[in-house]
Amino acid sequence: AHRQYDTVLLTRPWMPTRRDEISCVKKVLEELKLRVVEVTDEGATLDGSDVLFTGREFFVGISKWTNHRGAEMVADAFRDFAVSTVPVSGTLHLRSFCSMAGPDTVVIGSSEVAKKAMKTMEQLTDHHYETLTVPDDPAANCIYARLGQKSSILLHRSAEEYPNSVQPFQKLPDYTLIPAACTEVAKLGGTLSSCSLLINKKLEI
Repeated sequence: AHRQYDTVLLTRPWMPTRRDEISCVKKVLEELKLRVVEVTDEGATLDGSDVLFTGREFFVGISKWTNHRGAEMVADAFRDFAVSTVPVSGTLHLRSFCSMAGPDTVVIGSSEVAKKAMKTMEQLTDHHYETLTVPDDPAANCIYARLGQKSSILLHRSAEEYPNSVQPFQKLPDYTLIPAACTEVAKLGGTLSSCSLLINKKLEI
């Protein structure tokens, strides 16, 4: 699922065996009284790990897991924002090697695939983004959250996993940095962001 304001777009996984997961997620989102949009096009595939929201616009990775029709579903659900597509090769997702580390700051890996994707995004956007480059692509997938007006946290991969990629995060001013291991999830292709959906809303019980 991908959320923006009170609208949540439920994704449509490429693997049919994963589509049963959607009903469980939908139930929780409806309990939170969020507007839920479903992908009804049988020809569309959309994986949340291919969707990057910068705060200004969406980039959708066109990959093994997400097709152009899936990207169109993002544009249909979030019409107030521009949506651009970025080719992603192999079995990777767009957010396998990039994420947001705060307003207008993109964390990007150092591989050729990551560099090519970043160049494409820079060519497609009208906005300027700062980049924070880390040596290891998986370490570029992190979770940024803003707590109030002045407090920001960043959940990132631990030094035990990627020791060379921890230091670049120290450049971020006034952030609370929280290292988190993701070793077991990563064995199945998971990332920090694929294990989370940030919602700023309390469940009414």
